[in-house]
Amino acid sequence: MLQSQRPRRRFEGTAMGSIVLDLRPGLGIGPFSLGMPICEAFAQIEQQPNIYDVVHVKYFDEEPLKLDIVISFPDHGFHLRFDPWSQRLRLIEVYDIKRVQMRYATSLIGGPSALATFVAVYQLFGPTFPGIYDKDRGVYTLFYPGLSFAFPIPAQYTDCCSDGEAELPLEFPDGTTPVTCRVCIYDSSTDKRVGVGSLMDKAAVPLLPAGSLYMEEVHAKLGEDIRFSVGGQHIPFGASPQDVWTELGRPCGIHQKQVDQMVIHSASDPRPRTTLCGDYFYNYFTRGLDILFDGQTHRIKKFVLHTNYPGHSDFNSYIKCNFVIHNPEIDVPFGEVGTTKHCITPSTKWVQVKEILGDCGRAAIQTQGSTSNPFGSTFVYGYQNIAFEVMKNGYIATITLFQS
Repeated sequence: MLQSQRPRRRFEGTAMGSIVLDLRPGLGIGPFSLGMPICEAFAQIEQQPNIYDVVHVKYFDEEPLKLDIVISFPDHGFHLRFDPWSQRLRLIEVYDIKRVQMRYATSLIGGPSALATFVAVYQLFGPTFPGIYDKDRGVYTLFYPGLSFAFPIPAQYTDCCSDGEAELPLEFPDGTTPVTCRVCIYDSSTDKRVGVGSLMDKAAVPLLPAGSLYMEEVHAKLGEDIRFSVGGQHIPFGASPQDVWTELGRPCGIHQKQVDQMVIHSASDPRPRTTLCGDYFYNYFTRGLDILFDGQTHRIKKFVLHTNYPGHSDFNSYIKCNFVIHNPEIDVPFGEVGTTKHCITPSTKWVQVKEILGDCGRAAIQTQGSTSNPFGSTFVYGYQNIAFEVMKNGYIATITLFQS
């Protein structure tokens, strides 16, 4: 598990635990909404640097699809947990209720001044069904639609609860009441109970609205074109900028291409090169796609598809492109993925690519143009009409499509 940390910046009036966030059971907290892509969460953080001034990003570097991508706010005591495949927010977890105050309707709960006791929770949110007592953890969890509160039970009062579903008295015999140790906010559409331990894994990402373009499959036929499964757009090699504008709309950015550092390996053009050449990119960050045009003919010569894995220097610059690369030797109709044996997707590891396309020889090493890149170098492998940039963990960072 790796984590990265933004520089610490402290502003007046932002002492730990002073923020107040609106609580929306089943929907989100403050500016963070369940189902939002991770890039939108980072955008919210960047817009409020005086509040979210200490941010940790945690992920499993060796197997990035096995565990959540977590954005943590240690000064405010809560996590955002993102599904590693879709990179959408599936669970909000408040692990230190004293560091953040939540507003529900017109009332406040949590923070240093309003303890989130069992009595306070019951008074604010009203009656609900009996909760679940975890005997091994000594924790009683109370559930509301899209919201749960976990309460540690002192050892001397465990008899007040029975293993499994149990009613907890509002007060213990000595007049005390338990205080919340964890709050979970999750999608309420599935009626699942989400809490501490294994119950945390039950939180699912909300369904995308009908017609959403997020994680739209982009099918590529090597040496020919790319096609979009939801919008139906079709962009072949050789298309013009006008064609691309018609199909995909205005690009998010346009920038001139720097000279390819790999050109030194080509003997066909030994002339000295300047830093820039006439070729230029259309950047569609929200689609995880770059399109390279020839500077002289103004026709498409390359497509670059991004997986947006954490641990790569481009992480959070692009939304993940959900590409499907079809084995050129297998005829699969458009829109049909077939089996993983015949297709390459963002989840395909490099060892599986070689099983599909065969071995391609040694890799070129890419340093992202900087010796100070904290994520280290990547490896570039080339085949006819396609090149793969592969991270050290064996996952694909980018795919470049071209015509040989």
